[in-house]
Amino acid sequence: MTKSQTSAKADQWPPPWLKLVNPTQYRFEHLATQLKWRLQEGRGEAVYQIGVEDNGLLVGLTEADMRASLKTLKRMAEKVGADITLLREREVDYDLDRNTRKIAEVLVRKVPDDQQFLDLRVAVLGNVDSGKSTLLGVLTQGELDNGRGRARLNLFRHLHEIQTGRTSSISFEILGFNSKGEVVNYSESRTAEEICESSSKMITFIDLAGHHKYLKTTIFGLTSYCPDFAMLVVSANTGIAGTTREHLGLAMALKVPIFIVVSKVDLCSRGTVERTVRQLERVLKQPGCNKVPMVVSNPDDAVTAAQQFTQSACITPIFTLSSVSGESLDLLKVFLNILPPLSNSKEQEELMQQLTEFQVDEIYSVPDVGTVVGGTLYSGVCREGERLVVGPTDEGRFLRLKVGSIQRNRSACRVLRAGQAATLALGNFDRSLLRKGMVMVSPKMNPTICCQFEAAIVLLFHAKTFRRGSQVTVHVGNVRQTATVDDLHGKDELRTGERAVVRFRFIKHPEYLRLGAKLLFREGVTKGIGHVTRLLPPSQNQDQNQNKNQDQNQSQDQNLQEQ
Repeated sequence: MTKSQTSAKADQWPPPWLKLVNPTQYRFEHLATQLKWRLQEGRGEAVYQIGVEDNGLLVGLTEADMRASLKTLKRMAEKVGADITLLREREVDYDLDRNTRKIAEVLVRKVPDDQQFLDLRVAVLGNVDSGKSTLLGVLTQGELDNGRGRARLNLFRHLHEIQTGRTSSISFEILGFNSKGEVVNYSESRTAEEICESSSKMITFIDLAGHHKYLKTTIFGLTSYCPDFAMLVVSANTGIAGTTREHLGLAMALKVPIFIVVSKVDLCSRGTVERTVRQLERVLKQPGCNKVPMVVSNPDDAVTAAQQFTQSACITPIFTLSSVSGESLDLLKVFLNILPPLSNSKEQEELMQQLTEFQVDEIYSVPDVGTVVGGTLYSGVCREGERLVVGPTDEGRFLRLKVGSIQRNRSACRVLRAGQAATLALGNFDRSLLRKGMVMVSPKMNPTICCQFEAAIVLLFHAKTFRRGSQVTVHVGNVRQTATVDDLHGKDELRTGERAVVRFRFIKHPEYLRLGAKLLFREGVTKGIGHVTRLLPPSQNQDQNQNKNQDQNQSQDQNLQEQ
């Protein structure tokens, strides 16, 4: 077998197995080892096709052979501490005999141990009143809505949100799936800790605001919390309205894979729903999007959509459902249950080898606990009792601190790994010294900070022209601050659609940035995206400012002499 054939075989998804009938002990051990490796690669889960040859030919198995193969696969899964779930079976035409032959797709998922469940983050986007919070309430609470928004009440954090029914802050909701693929949520009076303990896979929904007034909060949620996927909720009766296009554009600009849920199908006729779906398909197929819409109408579609969604960046699944009647809600659950992670175990291992870097997104004061920070561990491993430095302060310094306890999804956790979100208790550390946008890093890192940086940008939209002296709000990861355009390299001004390398200068205080980090900036209708290409250290910033001041003083002296 050639090297290219081997790699093609390894990359095939789902991996094929023709038959697993009465294997020898040696063959069984070999298959179990292979399954264990697959589970490690898939961070705890893998989907297998049975009845398919290595070259992809759909041969199928007889009823007896299929039962024996599934029995063997179950034994293998038990040996490596996993469970199996039959996703779907289908008959195939194979002319060797007249017996009915089938192929099967099976989900193999590890039983959770030491809180190392697979955790996927899904940002929830959509226009105001499209039904985002209600849908999350139904998924996470396990009860259908009454048609007047009862399901969303548990998600709101502020009184004005309950009174208006509109989300203005970022909230997090969890939906679990156990090793057999069954939903684990709050329906049986579970606590968050019990949901985590019972789940092999966790979906953390980041509920973002739909109203244009809270757009900066929505952008912060998309840039700071590093979602794996985005779920765009569109109301069937209003279609693409308000901030829907803007949210779709933001997710695409930040390269977050997006799937669409058309909600409130119980409120309108089938024709209206189909019109909304056709409207979405037209928008997705436009040159700016170049997406391939895939309407999910049965469980078979949901399995196919989940597998193809992460394989191809252009596939966009569309679900049509109701949070009141529960219509097609199960299809979304099937999709979320099978949805694989974007990164494999090797990429996560590489991030874990790096020095600790934790992004500070939220700051709280908790009675009897003290100061608590919430955020995402970008790299490294963080343990209870670890000593880190936090900053930069307004003066550009980093302060020493000690991590007390750690909580993931509201339950205690001893070790935090790269890519996981959590809250860290800092004891009596002064809360006033902290702000959103800071980082907590290993003292070995010697973090670099900057007041000025350069970025390669493309101007998505500007009503007039973008030139030196313009002020914009810059979003880079968890950093959100107003910056001034100090220089456009090689150009005097930019118009919509043009590209350039731009030097930005933060107005308030220095920030910690990473080279290559995605950047998004806005001000009114002005919008642009890009990535950080160069960081200018504070000393260089000061030298430039001093030169600038000298130039200004010299020009003032010349003006006085002329007068």
